[in-house]
Amino acid sequence: MCNAYPSADDGVHSNRRRWGGTSMRAHRSLILFWLVLATLVAACAGPSPSGPGAPDGGDSVGRTEPTRMTVAIRGDPKSLSAKLNSAAGAGGTPGAAEIEEMVNAGLGIRLDTGVIHPQLAENIPTVENGLWKVFPDGRMETTWKVREGVRWHDGTQFTTDDLLFTAMVERDADLPIFRDVSHDSIESLDAPDPRTIVVTWSRPFVEADTLFTSTRGLPMPRHLLEQTYLEDKENFTNHPFWASEMVGTGAYKLQDYVLGSHLVLQANDRYVLGRPKIDQVEVRFIPDPSTIGANILAGEVDTTLGGRLSIEWGIQIRDQWSAGRMEITPPTAMISAYPQFMNPSPPVIGSQQFRQALLYAVDRQQIIDSLTGGLAPIGNSIIPEDDADYRDIERSVVRYPFDPARASQMIQSLGYNRGTDTMFRDSSNQPLSVEMRTQSTDDAQMKTMLAIADFWQQAGVAVEQLPVPQQRAQDREYRATRPAFELVRQPGRTRNLIRFYGPNTPLPDNNFTGENRTRHVNPEFDALIDRFYSTIPRQERMPTLAQIVQYMTDQVLILPMYWDPTPTMVSNRLANISDFGEVWDVHLWEVR
Repeated sequence: MCNAYPSADDGVHSNRRRWGGTSMRAHRSLILFWLVLATLVAACAGPSPSGPGAPDGGDSVGRTEPTRMTVAIRGDPKSLSAKLNSAAGAGGTPGAAEIEEMVNAGLGIRLDTGVIHPQLAENIPTVENGLWKVFPDGRMETTWKVREGVRWHDGTQFTTDDLLFTAMVERDADLPIFRDVSHDSIESLDAPDPRTIVVTWSRPFVEADTLFTSTRGLPMPRHLLEQTYLEDKENFTNHPFWASEMVGTGAYKLQDYVLGSHLVLQANDRYVLGRPKIDQVEVRFIPDPSTIGANILAGEVDTTLGGRLSIEWGIQIRDQWSAGRMEITPPTAMISAYPQFMNPSPPVIGSQQFRQALLYAVDRQQIIDSLTGGLAPIGNSIIPEDDADYRDIERSVVRYPFDPARASQMIQSLGYNRGTDTMFRDSSNQPLSVEMRTQSTDDAQMKTMLAIADFWQQAGVAVEQLPVPQQRAQDREYRATRPAFELVRQPGRTRNLIRFYGPNTPLPDNNFTGENRTRHVNPEFDALIDRFYSTIPRQERMPTLAQIVQYMTDQVLILPMYWDPTPTMVSNRLANISDFGEVWDVHLWEVR
């Protein structure tokens, strides 16, 4: 067994290792365009990359050729790590997380519904099964047992040494991109044997069962990364492991990776949950939705992953695609306008009353009807109405129905007056104008920005619309230090409260890697988030969640527009897909 990682209170022998610390209107236009484009794609597309010979585990039963699935994502990932892709663009790269989950595995895998399935671990810790213990003094203990026979794609045995190494990296202040809030509550990690890890928590943490999952951070192979970590930490995130040389424990292993083009995955014969039924997966990086649509209609793409595709787009493709269908994934992300709280320009953006007025000024239902055919739920809070917690916090949600007269009155009471052009001006006769940015490659966000700007300008507030090109979207500082608003699509529900946590604010000190894109900081609000995460019994933490929601909606920390339902296009060739848009059971998918 490997030696223990050094810590101040180590002193354990070699067979007991320890790491210590504290811590989304349908229409049928453009059909001719789509058909012509699809015909061109079918005629001009080169042959698919040739598949390899039979996998090491033997030929698939009844087949002489490898089965193959082709996936399209809108993203162009520079890394196979979702965290590093998020860092590169100050926002997630569409499809990056799904690719990572196909290649690497966690102790468990969390679905969008919140359910956690065991993956590398035999069981997920719960109070009921005795693997999650809560002590009278507030401390906790969680225990995981790794399944027998887990191996990295290169054949190396997966052990709890890898988990201890992962924890060390995730706790390292020099590598903030990997940092996770869970480690603030961890006292120590012990590995009494190669398959068992025991985590002692200094205080309650409600999501302790998500440790070493994609929610918090997937395991890292110590044998491939430790030397670089110890000897060349500055280049740790530049290690080829994170892209062309990634080795995981997931259902698929990386076979080929061509930046800006595609990657090819090969079934992992040793996958601990069983060898995937589809031999190869090709993932094509296609940023343009029109090109994705043409490839689908030409039979070149079987399914889509990663979202960032509008319902309007999906309906156009569905109505022309007899070989497949559109599945609407329940929305997990909300399109919202995020105000700047640090040195905003104009300063009035810092006014709660002004932000409330701007929300009253927008007819969000009209936007929903126009852009999604009425399929998207209106956004009122970070907790959607289909969430199990919604009933407990519903009365705490401060709502802003469309009321342009009220919006006008509220802005006027801030000292602004309408000029002859109907636009508001301040006491110096300067026009009231705000900037709004959004990614130029996101059709839904661009159209939503246009609609919001139209409503605000009707209300007397000028809007400078700034589409952010893909190249500039990679600049974390540029996006974090915007003067006013950025329209983005961000996940909701309680597990994403951390995106509003003060210590998670993108600042120069952390190279602008934090997820708190509003840059709102309030110690009292942070204390509420701390209390929520540290209260284990559900009914005891609901009052705290209600306070959080009341504060966020009253103060208008974000200007929520609508929950964004995602269309997932699925070829009739594919079978056994349980949750469209998710890949937790990709090893069970089949090709007819």
